[in-house]
Amino acid sequence: MANMCVRHRFSIAFLGSKTTCVTVFSLLSTALGFMNSSVTSTVTEFVLLGLPGGQDMQIFFFSLFLGIYVFTITGNGAIVCAVRWDQRLHTPMYILLGNFAFLEIWYTTSTVPSMLANSLSETKTISFVGCFLQFYFFTSLATTETYFLCIMAYDRYLAICHPLHYPAIMTLQFCCILMSLCWVFGFLSYSVSTVQLSQLVFCGPNIIDHFLCDMDPLMALSCAPSPVTEIVFYILSSLIIILTLLYILGSYTLLLIAVFKVPSAAGRRKAFSTCGSHLTVVCLFFGALLVMYMSPTFDIPAEIQKIITLFYTVITPFLNPLIYSLRNKEMKAALKKLLRLE
Repeated sequence: MANMCVRHRFSIAFLGSKTTCVTVFSLLSTALGFMNSSVTSTVTEFVLLGLPGGQDMQIFFFSLFLGIYVFTITGNGAIVCAVRWDQRLHTPMYILLGNFAFLEIWYTTSTVPSMLANSLSETKTISFVGCFLQFYFFTSLATTETYFLCIMAYDRYLAICHPLHYPAIMTLQFCCILMSLCWVFGFLSYSVSTVQLSQLVFCGPNIIDHFLCDMDPLMALSCAPSPVTEIVFYILSSLIIILTLLYILGSYTLLLIAVFKVPSAAGRRKAFSTCGSHLTVVCLFFGALLVMYMSPTFDIPAEIQKIITLFYTVITPFLNPLIYSLRNKEMKAALKKLLRLE
């Protein structure tokens, strides 16, 4: 009976996040379509130049990133299935990890499929609504990921610093509430900024020197720039990145202090092993975000910006299954059981 309840709550978390995505998608599509028809913009589509190189290089990029995308979906999907079906992983720590892997699937899907299609396309165009929808889902899913990393840090802090109170605080119900809040606030954070950005006048040119629709290239194409919209976006981005990063660093500072007080070397190693994977993901993800959104990018060549963006949109979700499966005995055992269909 307890196992059925765990699976039910786990399924509710996934269904709730999927419902959020579908609802927001339909509402934003309608809003953006109305904005595009109501303003004086003459641009109905954008041209994404994508990654540099000729046709041979484009085929190479297509093959490379298709392989990375397939591995990302397969690896994170395996983690989701392992957490879903292995009873030993029906704990808040692994339920959070399973939902995080589910998030990574959506996050990489918001950019990579369009990039793959773009690399083989001759026109390399994307519709006005499609561009802003990609921008919205890309930023919203990235924001949701920062929130998830926060509650995963909170979970590890409770487990190590307050082990006796952990079962009473981090219940499955509370865990599902936290995950739901991450999805809701993640998708609400940039909804207003996206609509405001779509209201700007775009009268040409319509060429974006990037492989996705992002804030800087879209603002550069506007015929009537809005400093307020840009300032609000970067203030919001800065607050989200700084506050979530400070919270994670603060949690792990307290956690490390508690770990160093453990008299047993084996106990310290076990504590470090459970937190090392999460810290690795935090460093990779936030490192690239800080370079891209917290430092001046006007003097950074477009090619370098593309590489930085590739790092936190493609490479980090690709490494996620490797980081969590190679450093976690329980996860490795569950994946082996899943692959052997035992």
